[in-house]
Amino acid sequence: MLMRSMVAASPDDVVLTRLAAARATPRQAATPTCAGAAYPRRMVVVALIPLIGGLLVGVGGFLGWQGRLSRDRGTGVRTEATLRSDEAFAVGNKVAGLPTMAAGVVGIAGGLAALAMPSALGTTLAAVFSVVGLLGLLAAGGVLGNRAAAAVPEPEPAGGCGGCACGAGDR
Repeated sequence: MLMRSMVAASPDDVVLTRLAAARATPRQAATPTCAGAAYPRRMVVVALIPLIGGLLVGVGGFLGWQGRLSRDRGTGVRTEATLRSDEAFAVGNKVAGLPTMAAGVVGIAGGLAALAMPSALGTTLAAVFSVVGLLGLLAAGGVLGNRAAAAVPEPEPAGGCGGCACGAGDR
């Protein structure tokens, strides 16, 4: 008798299960009840895109604002105007630093909002809007940095005084 109760459910349990199934709406019946459904895992990946992107962009903006980026590394605002000299690169990235950090904050906030969304549509919309905001602020920072670097005077030529026609620059 004890063995039978462990294998089969009691008649009361069967009746309660049938009543719960009969009262369930079609939407509730179609919703998977297991915790490992396929949809949340994909949505976490979608939410991580702006989160990780915002973190990387924000750190890059902070380093540019602090003047700790190097022209040799391949990061920062890299235009013709900023690559003219070390001074132009530093000025351009310092000016672009604040909008770039704001872009990072938008990406991080959007990624966290996407993680908090209860539905796949909400997660997708939050992720898309945060990526668009991140890219918009990143582009604005690049434009401002380029303009600031273009305002930096040209560096003097390495050899000679640059205009006296003494011939020192011809060597």
